[in-house]
Amino acid sequence: MTFDATPHVAVIGGGIAGLAAAFFLAAAPVRVTVLEGSPRLGGKLQTSDIAGVSVDEGAEALLARRPEGVALIEAAGLGGDLVPAGVTSSAIYTRGGLRPLPRRQFMGVPADLDELAATGVISAAGVARARGEAASPAAAGDVSVTEYVGSRLGVEIVDRLVDPLLGGVYAGRSEDLSFQATLAPLAAAAREHATLTEAVSSLLPPPPPPAGGAPAQAAPVFVSLATGIGALPEAVAKASGADIRVNATVRELNRTAAGWRLTIGSAADPEFLDADAVILATPAAPAARLLAASAADAAAQLRQIPYASMAIVTLAFRAADFPAQQRSGYLVPAVDGRAVKAATFSTVKWPHLAARAAADRPVQVVRCSVGRSGDVAVLQRDDADLAALAEAELAETTGITAGSVAQRVTRWGGGLPQYNVGHLDRVAAIRAAVAAQPGLAVAGAAYDGIGIPACIATAKTAAAQVTAHLTARRG
Repeated sequence: MTFDATPHVAVIGGGIAGLAAAFFLAAAPVRVTVLEGSPRLGGKLQTSDIAGVSVDEGAEALLARRPEGVALIEAAGLGGDLVPAGVTSSAIYTRGGLRPLPRRQFMGVPADLDELAATGVISAAGVARARGEAASPAAAGDVSVTEYVGSRLGVEIVDRLVDPLLGGVYAGRSEDLSFQATLAPLAAAAREHATLTEAVSSLLPPPPPPAGGAPAQAAPVFVSLATGIGALPEAVAKASGADIRVNATVRELNRTAAGWRLTIGSAADPEFLDADAVILATPAAPAARLLAASAADAAAQLRQIPYASMAIVTLAFRAADFPAQQRSGYLVPAVDGRAVKAATFSTVKWPHLAARAAADRPVQVVRCSVGRSGDVAVLQRDDADLAALAEAELAETTGITAGSVAQRVTRWGGGLPQYNVGHLDRVAAIRAAVAAQPGLAVAGAAYDGIGIPACIATAKTAAAQVTAHLTARRG
């Protein structure tokens, strides 16, 4: 890079993290190229029609209480399309029936044991075990969710409550997932409180007022876009002003005297692209492959991050056939041995979807999530078989007797990084090794959280890191 040249930053990966990084770089005097190996942008954010209704195939919402997602949506010009969830109450399907999810809980860890007992999710013996928490020692160091929460409140609470909520987010298993990495706010609060239930209470808003009192207007927890979260990547790409390339697989990443050289395309007909800085916004395995030559220590740690596969089976029913629902959906504990780990009543949770159905063909849309870490057999079924299995379990749960009028199966092979025990140390080692390479940064779901706001936060940090490097180099 010369003093007069505009620095060039290459962003590898066209998912929401890579596109957000390009957007944040727009504020700096740099030229940005985004390279995406697949034919489309967006990664796991994608929307398509089912029974005439546009429904997300991947992430359908983002956490509104983290500011990064809403801020980027507004900056990309989609603020007017933000919609809150209409219904957010959920249930647990366990022991043969739907039971209410406790309202006062954090990722399934309860704050109110009396409320927990009333739900019937946990046996009387399990509730009694939880009430004896003060006598239970806390596990030390980075341990699994099962080991930490189980040692405090009993394993039954983990199996019936915590595991299904974590499974819905990570498609992982509580006996493997790191307590510190997956329940970080609770881990921090637990260090300040004598019991885990007190720690959970400190993270929650005050209980509602007694009957007759005016409830406070709560801010929405989850929001989506009227056009679907799948509309976000294209909007961010356009707002970034970057040079966006799809079908551009980066095969190699090598250090040069002036910066970095990227090798794109096949070995028989390679293309070379030089950049002053690089942001790597890919899953762990391709990131490890690209960093093997320049940051071997980071590559070794990235290879230790496993991924889980899952599928979303979306079913549409005639509205008149579907039983009335007052909940947004339900979760299923792994110990209940069912294929569907979660179901979302999409047209109940998001009323704007129901409003967009054809007036003469109103439908109810349900998204069924299938697949947990290590559960390979169920995902080996073909699409028709997997859809039939999900529909059969949904019928058993809801009582619907009519068949669906449309089905869609979306597979996310190796889609979700697993924050297993030791994850925080792995991420720290990755970042230290990457920081030793000037002009290199990483972003994405493999590091600090798999939700959209968390991915955007890593992108903002990565953009700041390479901007600081280029500023110092120019100076």
